[in-house]
Amino acid sequence: MNASPSPSVPPAGSAGPDALRTLLDRPLPAVMGVLNVTPDSFSDGGDFIAPDQALARARAMIEAGVDIIDIGAESTRPYKGAQPVTAADELSRLKPVLSDIVALGVPVSIDSMKAEVVAFALDRGAAIANDVWGLQRDADMAPVVAARGVPVIVMHNRDSVDSAIDIVADMKAFFLRSLDIAAKAGIARDRIVLDPGIGFGKTAEQSMIALARLHELDMFGLPILVGASRKRFIASVSPSEPKERLAGSIAAHLIAARKGAKIIRTHDVAETLQALRVANAIESKQ
Repeated sequence: MNASPSPSVPPAGSAGPDALRTLLDRPLPAVMGVLNVTPDSFSDGGDFIAPDQALARARAMIEAGVDIIDIGAESTRPYKGAQPVTAADELSRLKPVLSDIVALGVPVSIDSMKAEVVAFALDRGAAIANDVWGLQRDADMAPVVAARGVPVIVMHNRDSVDSAIDIVADMKAFFLRSLDIAAKAGIARDRIVLDPGIGFGKTAEQSMIALARLHELDMFGLPILVGASRKRFIASVSPSEPKERLAGSIAAHLIAARKGAKIIRTHDVAETLQALRVANAIESKQ
């Protein structure tokens, strides 16, 4: 299906299409809150699939100070076991709740690898596209993003894990391909955010290497998003279940912020914001 719009499609963006640029200009990283309207996400599957639960969760994140709400209707968990769903499945989960969440006034990003779903969400006020396959899985994705002029988060991913590779070199090569696709589609470079894809197609060791060498992505001159929240690599250091990984998540995110990440994607908005603010206050006294 070609999901590209006609010229009559209105501009997307709760809080305006330039909302992300405003957030990136601030001294502290923007905090993106995870909202999974799915039955099988690795950490909170089923918790917010009912529309009233999803809306309550969005309101709670806004009260906690979230900058962006990232809504996803298909589990893209970075481990085996996620069940692929159709675009119709995703849309059936989004339709009852998306407009109400957009109406809350905080920029909304749509987390989907399907251009049809992204187009639907952007046309109903979502401000950002978040593609876990970095414009490389659905050929219609880049044209949809380009036509609407919205920012896009381009995440590194792999179909399989290979412990023998240099994961940072792999990320660089992947992003070069994504940026070429974006340029050919007409996506403005200043609308692109890179995401190293912590946990996706990576061993626990490679996820930690990606964080430790995050500064190497500075070569692209683009803002970086890091989402290490509750990821399995934390348990490789300190055995724990997903909802027991708050401290490890915050440790990873503080390191990412120190290395220049401009957006932090998290399940735990209030705690992450507090950690970022305290770390920044202490460092400002040097």
